[in-house]
Amino acid sequence: MLLALVRTVLRLLFRVRVTGLHHGVKFEKTLIVANHESFLDGILLGLFLPVDATYVVHTEIARNFWFSIFLRRVKHLAVDPTNPLAMKQILRLIESGEPVAIFPEGRITVTGSLMKVYDGSAFLATRTGATVVPVRIEGASQTYFSRLAGVYPRSLLPRLSLHVLAPRTMAMPEGETAKIRRRKSGEAMRRVLQEMVVATRPAVTIYESFLHNVRNFGRRYKLVEDLRLVEESYGSLLKSALGLQRIVRRLTAPDERVGLLLPNATVTMAMVLAITGARRVPAMLNYTAGQEGIRAAIQAAQIRRIFTSRAFVEKAKLESLLTGLGSVEIAYLEDLRATFGWKDRLWVLACLVRPQWSVVPQSPDAAAVVLFTSGSEGQPKGVVHTHRSILANVAQVRAVSDFMPSDKFLVSLPLFHSFGFTCGTILPLVAGCKVFLYPSPLHYRIIPEVVYDRRCTVLFGTSTFLANYGKFAHPYDFARLRYVVAGAEKLADGVRQAWFERFGIRILEGYGSTECAPVIAVNTPMAYRTGSVGQLAPGMNHRLEAVPGVSTGGRLHVSGPNVMAGYLRVERPGVLEPTVSDGKSAWYDTGDIVEIDPDGFVFIRGRAKRFAKIGGEMISLAVVESLAALASPDSQHAAISIPHAGKGEALVLFTADNAMTRERLQEAARGSGAPELAVPRDIRFLEKIPVLGTGKTDYARLQKEVVSA
Repeated sequence: MLLALVRTVLRLLFRVRVTGLHHGVKFEKTLIVANHESFLDGILLGLFLPVDATYVVHTEIARNFWFSIFLRRVKHLAVDPTNPLAMKQILRLIESGEPVAIFPEGRITVTGSLMKVYDGSAFLATRTGATVVPVRIEGASQTYFSRLAGVYPRSLLPRLSLHVLAPRTMAMPEGETAKIRRRKSGEAMRRVLQEMVVATRPAVTIYESFLHNVRNFGRRYKLVEDLRLVEESYGSLLKSALGLQRIVRRLTAPDERVGLLLPNATVTMAMVLAITGARRVPAMLNYTAGQEGIRAAIQAAQIRRIFTSRAFVEKAKLESLLTGLGSVEIAYLEDLRATFGWKDRLWVLACLVRPQWSVVPQSPDAAAVVLFTSGSEGQPKGVVHTHRSILANVAQVRAVSDFMPSDKFLVSLPLFHSFGFTCGTILPLVAGCKVFLYPSPLHYRIIPEVVYDRRCTVLFGTSTFLANYGKFAHPYDFARLRYVVAGAEKLADGVRQAWFERFGIRILEGYGSTECAPVIAVNTPMAYRTGSVGQLAPGMNHRLEAVPGVSTGGRLHVSGPNVMAGYLRVERPGVLEPTVSDGKSAWYDTGDIVEIDPDGFVFIRGRAKRFAKIGGEMISLAVVESLAALASPDSQHAAISIPHAGKGEALVLFTADNAMTRERLQEAARGSGAPELAVPRDIRFLEKIPVLGTGKTDYARLQKEVVSA
């Protein structure tokens, strides 16, 4: 009777919802594993799961007076994790057929994310062959029974959910010793919990997710600032988004693709919310792509109106660029203020009282944004992402990292770049992390000072950008940084070593593409391997396709919830070219040659397009650039291939080091074991290697340089 009473009270107070029982879990010889958000977790599992399991609890919890009252009425086993005999007790229970529930993290989260996963619980599953049933507890971290005081906002009676996922088994991993097998079992269990977090994310739109956080964090919560040094709160950002949404609704049609030509600023974030909330699709235009690149983007996405700022256009000297865009209509935000009448103000006031009135119903599978590829190897393509794919990538990032509201991101990568859009715009809105938007990643002397002055803890950049920040930074500028994440290009060994020696910071290299929203793999503090780009994001599958002439690794194809809906190409304007599907999943061909080690770490060996066939041998242009970096680590280098009558193709190395010689490259090749064919004969000096606004080398421009020479 007492348990029934407690169950009824909790269901009424916390509106407890249980999903996933349709999986047909039989709970025989079963290990129930769950994330650990609060002191309520064990009670929730015991009351709302239809199984009479034995619950593994910490001896400290079992001694607590209030919890002991409940524990007297359920089967439990109090264990001390430091006692090596504790696992044997649990092992005997599982082998007897008794269902057992355990928290693999061993403690309640203090970050809001997954904590360290102990190997013991995973080893139990692999050793006994028990059926593993993952259960996601959601909402308990917002109660006053959590340990997130001062980290996340808490409320008295939040809604609680239990998501039961499909049962699975975990095979005993291969390993020479029991210690190695135990460690690999722990890593597999950590993967199960991460994939559980991604699989149980809510099916909502970007705008709905933002409104949820407005309620969750409160309207006074300070979230974003830019060069104006004015901290905007959730409330002020909502007000701006509502005002802009009113204008967007008047000037555009539902589902229309709307061009955005704006810098890294708070107004850009508000415009993204306004357009997505109005069921329009923001097309993030790259203002560094030049007139030809923007015209191609406009044509591919069939954009008829672009929103921009007159002040930005004047400061960035884009007047001539805009005059050559043809019939597309340019709407300046400064001019639109005069069109905002009293009816618009009344609508905004009403929606501030009830923000849900501003929601235009749309599916999470509807298009949310058009991002454009960099065009480093050809014409830029429009990449269409849905609300589901963008928010899935945010969930994947949050599942492997412990970003918290106490963190502050320095985002200088442009918001038209997929990394800047997802991690610099949507992630802070969803996670409540503060963000400082800086307009250019090229201000190498200023950005370290901004990191120091604004007390930033997270920094994103490319290898080139991070190398220059490191050159000009004071050793104390980066003292507060917790995460430094590198992407878009290979992280140079010299940059990695310099940051570690000078600042004591380990750069976490990642890998992604615009088509995957963008994160495909990333190193984390819990899973790191030097030289790799980390493990694949949870929820992603992969396959390797053999490449003729390449002996190790293969061409990477990936599928997952973060893969794009499809392309918009200049050749077929406005027509969505869907992602290739096998009937169950959408697959994306990354075009990259990779190796994946037994622990799941991904090593990039080069792009399929960035291989040259010389004398019948496949030579990676990335290897050529690595040789140049070994010979001259302080200069920039870029390699391309050109047709050759005798050898098929020939290598051309562009370098910013005017003293570079073939002899130096040969010496570097001998030292690294690279083949002689990887040493180019054609070496050309450039004062500055051209780069795109995203930080990637502009190979298309270098090819033109060769043709025009």
